[in-house]
Amino acid sequence: MTSLGQTFFRFNLQLFYAICRERCQIDAAPGTYGAAHPRGIGLTMKLVVAIIKPFKLDEVRQALTAIGVHGMTVTEVKGYGRQKGHTEIYRGAEYVVNFLPKLRIEIAVASDVADKAVAVITATARTGQIGDGKIFVTPIDHALRIRTGETDSDAL
Repeated sequence: MTSLGQTFFRFNLQLFYAICRERCQIDAAPGTYGAAHPRGIGLTMKLVVAIIKPFKLDEVRQALTAIGVHGMTVTEVKGYGRQKGHTEIYRGAEYVVNFLPKLRIEIAVASDVADKAVAVITATARTGQIGDGKIFVTPIDHALRIRTGETDSDAL
């Protein structure tokens, strides 16, 4: 990036920081791009998304409840990864099943609980067979409980 480009970028970043001070996730000071917010406002919540085998749902739910995660969204999904589907025989005819049924579990947790939740999901969803699933963790910028108006970690 050229010197002029760096100056322009730094100016825009500082302008964005000045406008969005309450929800900005980065510090606009030179040389600290991507660092935590100087006032301690930062990513305090994570969204953990797990794709698991359907028969593992009850075990995962019980294990997450045991560590204090009270609430999840579960969606029936279909997909494939390295497993690439399989073939089934139905009434003598062979069928290729490309998309396998899975469950997508989404839980919003405080950042300090995210690693523990991932470890619990990994331990309880693992069968040791191909197709056990994946876990994704992303930051949550803002959360709001509609009924009470509670925000961020209080809304979880």
